[in-house]
Amino acid sequence: MLAKSPAKPSVAKTSTAAVTHQVLIIGAGFAGLGCAIRLRQSGIDDVVILERDAVVGGTWRDNQYPGAACDIPSNLYSFSFAPNPNWSRSYSGCHEILAYTNSLLDRYALRGLIRFRQNVCALAFDDATGCWNVSTEAGEVHRARSVIMASGPLSNASFPKMSGIESFKGHKILSARWDHSYDFTGKRVAVIGTGATAIQIVPELVKQAAFVKVFQRTPGWMMPRFDIAIPGWAQRLFKRAPGTQRAVRQALYYIHEFMATGLIWNTPVTRVLQMIAKMHLRHQVKDSWLRRQLTPDFRIGCKRVLMSSDFYPALQQPNCKLITWPIACISPRGIRSVEGVEHVVDCIVFATGYDIYNSAAPYQITGRNGRQLAAEWAGGAQAYKSINVAGYPNLYITFGPNSGPGHNSALAYVESQIDYIVQGIKTVQTRGLSYVEVRENVQLEYNRGIQKRLSRTNWNSGYKSWYLTADGFNAAMYPGFATQFAHQLKKFDVKDYELVRLKTEVTAPA
Repeated sequence: MLAKSPAKPSVAKTSTAAVTHQVLIIGAGFAGLGCAIRLRQSGIDDVVILERDAVVGGTWRDNQYPGAACDIPSNLYSFSFAPNPNWSRSYSGCHEILAYTNSLLDRYALRGLIRFRQNVCALAFDDATGCWNVSTEAGEVHRARSVIMASGPLSNASFPKMSGIESFKGHKILSARWDHSYDFTGKRVAVIGTGATAIQIVPELVKQAAFVKVFQRTPGWMMPRFDIAIPGWAQRLFKRAPGTQRAVRQALYYIHEFMATGLIWNTPVTRVLQMIAKMHLRHQVKDSWLRRQLTPDFRIGCKRVLMSSDFYPALQQPNCKLITWPIACISPRGIRSVEGVEHVVDCIVFATGYDIYNSAAPYQITGRNGRQLAAEWAGGAQAYKSINVAGYPNLYITFGPNSGPGHNSALAYVESQIDYIVQGIKTVQTRGLSYVEVRENVQLEYNRGIQKRLSRTNWNSGYKSWYLTADGFNAAMYPGFATQFAHQLKKFDVKDYELVRLKTEVTAPA
């Protein structure tokens, strides 16, 4: 049933754009490019992508630090509808992944869709026309029927708020904004953090720097990473018989699905995985005191599981030392730890994570009747099936609230989201609607179910992680298998949405 248009519309800022596009995508990383490909394959050609940088690639463009690589196998960390038979390694590095994303531009003729140097700073829904006005820092305003926020959860990073950080007179480097001009040769270097980024950086710095001190707040569970070169015959086989690569991908997918039984929930598989991680630690670290410092005191799965076969050996090199005393402050000459020692260094590398928007919107987003997403997400981000938010018609989010995988490829999740989004946009187009908006009660019921399921997972077992907000709300992770996530997004069910046709229509360009 079609809903009536609002009686007294609240008109947003008038767009300076000459046309109203069918779809506007924010971000030209994996999710944004994937959305554009699938939209065009479905017959929707009026698509514009706004990219804040001068090149595509998203997180793999931004994260070019030494040793940067994916901890998901290459054949699984790629789109199923755009296979790459030429992966050189089982776990590809950042440069090869970035080359893959760039290859999609020509393969699917996407270059003409992208507007570079357009950093989005605000979205505003126009109740009168049922369209979105998208403002950028360049001073432009673009207008579209539907908007896809595809900027991703790892798109923003900044230096942490640490006492004395501005007083440091040496060189500071943020892992997500690497300074390639800095020469580490002969330098004393501190690395803050021992998470997924730091364990890739440290082995490379140890090869270059005079000395590396690694500051650890919390040790993580670490599994071995079997990174091997993919032989030429396998690449040729994948190219000539694509079905073989699909079979490999499926096998990897279900192996990772099995891992969920021990990482998401506390089961006998959990103990097996912890045993494997401890065996890996014992095999690579012979010193019992160092092993004790590197052994977590929480259940595996509570925090992100780490993958590395060269981090432990790097820590034991003569020019590397693990520091487990908490940091008191940053000093002009280095880092002071709480026991009173000042560690004098030439450079501090901050591998301290990203600005995840699990409790705040990434920029100002004004919905129907002036609703503000920042205010509604202040207690923790919520959406329907991670994609739609009540009060924000025709707005779609990739990698949205509660879509994070703890065991499988993020691209397996985002593919499901992309196909669901395409169905939603096609529904508006084929039914001649102005917009669709998820019903508030449907969203509320869905999130109650998600939070109930999360309460039984390892993530919500009482240990602090970036998955949780300050008050313990889990807005990040999906409490189930990737297969379950895909199943819920198989069909865009119109009964869960308000279908609205306004009297005022805006014509998209031919």
